[in-house]
Amino acid sequence: MTIVPVILCGGSGTRLWPRSRKSLPKPFLPLVGDKTLFEATLARCGDSSRFGDPVVVTGAHHQLHVETQADANARNIVEPEGRNTAPTIALTTHRLPEDTVMLVCPSDHHIADTQAFAVAAQKAATLARNGWLVAFGIEAKSPETGFGYIKRGEALDETGFRVDRFVEKPDLETATAFLADGSYSWNGGLFAFTAGRFLEELAAYQPELADTVANAFEGGRAEGRCSIRTPKPSGRSQAKVSTMR
Repeated sequence: MTIVPVILCGGSGTRLWPRSRKSLPKPFLPLVGDKTLFEATLARCGDSSRFGDPVVVTGAHHQLHVETQADANARNIVEPEGRNTAPTIALTTHRLPEDTVMLVCPSDHHIADTQAFAVAAQKAATLARNGWLVAFGIEAKSPETGFGYIKRGEALDETGFRVDRFVEKPDLETATAFLADGSYSWNGGLFAFTAGRFLEELAAYQPELADTVANAFEGGRAEGRCSIRTPKPSGRSQAKVSTMR
């Protein structure tokens, strides 16, 4: 069973303004090397022995960038209006079989060690096939206040840990304490789970959102390799989650 990368591609273009802007946010810029961050994201998920064809979710105003930079195997979901991460992921699950392992990746990350990424993705897929929703933790090396954190719980096996809790972006004093504690990782914003398990948890914790996204999917349309959908605003969901070592 291969892993299907789900690439979340968009942004408001404010953090690196004026180089990035709403019409050309940082995923579509070559900030590290010659490739754009979006192209690099696709490339590290390009091993066909590990990964299936990617699904790219983007906004209508970024569709041209995606079509220009992605290869012909990518399947695109175009949102007329951005509705945040949870409904975007939920929307994608309706396009995939229930047992599909989804690897949700932001498109603006720089990951230098692509082999380590591929190994971590395989470990996450093993957990996902066993019913877990997986969050990737990044080793915290400094007391960053711009990242969310994941506190590790008990070890499941050599693959990962239970999540004790998620923490929003802390102040410097709290972040320093997290670093000293040693059991906190930065929340990388990468996740893995099967499509069916995600929908189960969404229906349990956010039933209104689950229904809204299902209705939006039914009301969408397909044009070539693009699907155009109209999800509604999201809420937060809680789920059984594991974070990687």
